[in-house]
Amino acid sequence: MSEPVTESMAEVRKHLADVIDRARRDETPTIITRRGKSEAILVDIDEYRRLREAADRYEDEWLNRLADKAEAEGTDGSVSLEEMAALLRSAN
Repeated sequence: MSEPVTESMAEVRKHLADVIDRARRDETPTIITRRGKSEAILVDIDEYRRLREAADRYEDEWLNRLADKAEAEGTDGSVSLEEMAALLRSAN
């Protein structure tokens, strides 16, 4: 993946198809700004899926580590892995 390009919302609107092509063909993300502040990033769909899968794996590993730690400490006041995952999802 190439270093991201930064463009304002107005610039992106003028040539959205080019921005999408750059993300897809050149694997170059575009950081989209509004009033000088970074607001969003446009990446290729395959890159998004890869990042999403990595985040999901990391979350699963983290939850498993928490569950293992809780199990090692005993069961008083503990919740199941499924309950913990539901609580974390509802907090977000």
